Formats: sequence, structure tokens, C-alpha cells
Amino acid sequence: MAVRRAALLVKLAPVILVLVAAAFWIADIERDGPYVLRNLLPLLVLMLLSFITVLRGDSTWSGGGMRMPLGTLGFAIPALGLSLYLHYAYSVNLGGMFSDAQYPDQVFRYLPAYTLIAGGIGFAIGWIVGRNV
Repeated sequence: MAVRRAALLVKLAPVILVLVAAAFWIADIERDGPYVLRNLLPLLVLMLLSFITVLRGDSTWSGGGMRMPLGTLGFAIPALGLSLYLHYAYSVNLGGMFSDAQYPDQVFRYLPAYTLIAGGIGFAIGWIVGRNV
């Protein structure tokens, strides 16, 4: 049992490291604003999906078929990508999109809902593709 748990942690280590780094970066960009915890929710969901995927695969990513790995990847690309892209755009004021806004940090208010919906759509697409592989 201890070997299986260690293998599980080894497989999840890259995901954990990327998500922890993303979480610190998001918190740094938002400067401890009121929406930091809310914006960490998609990262938590991605970690949960990764854990379920590796757990179902018996400590491998694809041991339980390709539905969950492709679904998890389908969730990660739009959810993590959209969240990190908008945080980057906010941090550098990309194209001046935040300079004229009255409340520029309000973009983070509903961002978790958008990223979770986009991630859910990506998960569904990955799940369907994984079923046919």
C-alpha cells in the first residue's frame, strides 16, 4: 500500500508543482485581493481531476483507459490557460485593456466561473474523444 501511495505521489508531483507555482503567481498578481481564493478554485478542481485520473489508473495516467486522462487534459487547457492568460494580461496591462477600466480588478470576480465552464466543456470533449480511442 505504501508503494502504491508513493507511486501516486510521484505521478502527481509535476501537476502539484505546476499548480502550486500557478497559485502563488495568481496570488501575487491579485495582490491579496478579495478574489484570490475564488480564482484558486479551478486549480483545485484540476488537482482533484488529476488525482482521480491517477487513482483510477492504478498509479498510472492511462491505466484506466483514455477517458479520464483526455478529459483531465481537456479541462486543464482551457481552465488553466484562460486563468493564467488573463492574469498575465492584467499584470502587464496587455494592449492597454485594463488602463481605462474603472475597476480593472473586477475581471477576477467572475473569472472562476468562466474558467470552470470552459474547463467543463473541454473535459466533456476529452471524455468523448477518450471513449473513441
